[in-house]
Amino acid sequence: MSDLPPDLDRLRTLETWLALSLKRVREEIAAAERPTQPRRSPRKPAAARPAVARREPTPDWGISSAGIGRSVAEIHRGDCFAGGVMQPLSAERARAELADGVQPCGVCRPDRVLNRT
Repeated sequence: MSDLPPDLDRLRTLETWLALSLKRVREEIAAAERPTQPRRSPRKPAAARPAVARREPTPDWGISSAGIGRSVAEIHRGDCFAGGVMQPLSAERARAELADGVQPCGVCRPDRVLNRT
């Protein structure tokens, strides 16, 4: 069952109203964006532009080393804020490291996701 009117005349009226409403919304968006757009200088030729540094994709899992005096390794989810600098790991490798006794992070708890038993 449709919530739209069944006859063509009312459908055309609704279409006109929606088109006018969409036009007004787009005008308001354009007006709101105008003052916030910074003035841009002319584009430099491609050769003169500096290269953009590309970020490496976030790994699904990682291992980090921390500790004072002796190194303590922890397994983390790739998006864990507590991981610091991590070496990327596959899920299989992360499971193997956990099985070998490497500690899971207490913040992101990768052992719960990796089904550690």
